Parts: sequence; C-alpha cells; structure tokens
Amino acid sequence: MGSIAFGLMWLVVIVLVGGFSLLLMAFWIWMLIDCAVNEPSEGSDKIVWILVIVLTHWIGALIYFFARRPKRKALLGK
Repeated sequence: MGSIAFGLMWLVVIVLVGGFSLLLMAFWIWMLIDCAVNEPSEGSDKIVWILVIVLTHWIGALIYFFARRPKRKALLGK
C-alpha cells in the first residue's frame, strides 16, 4: 500500500511540474510573438529584445513583460 501512495505522489508531482513548465513555455512564446509583431523596428531594439527573450527563455520573457511591454503600450498603444 505504501508503494502505491508513493507512486501516486510522484505522478502528481510530475503532472504539476509538467503543467507549470507548459505554462512557462506558452508565456515565453507569447512574449516572443508579442515582441516580434508589436515592437517598433527603430534601431536595434526589436532584435535585442528578441535575443534577450530567446537566450534567457522565461526569465527574459518576464523581464520583457515587466520592463518593456508597459512602456511600449503607453507610447504606442499596442
């Protein structure tokens, strides 16, 4: 009985971690697409932000979401 509960516990942990990982990947893809489509092409800002998002994965997506996206929305409205 103990091994069944232990196996079930690991299954729950794997499902939760897997689900969280999928959410982080979806957020990363959303920020990458948002940057590629909506970021203005003036200078090299778009390329730099895309590289930051791609090379630092979800951490770069969080940085873009909190640092750049609100400023862009305030300036450009998109």
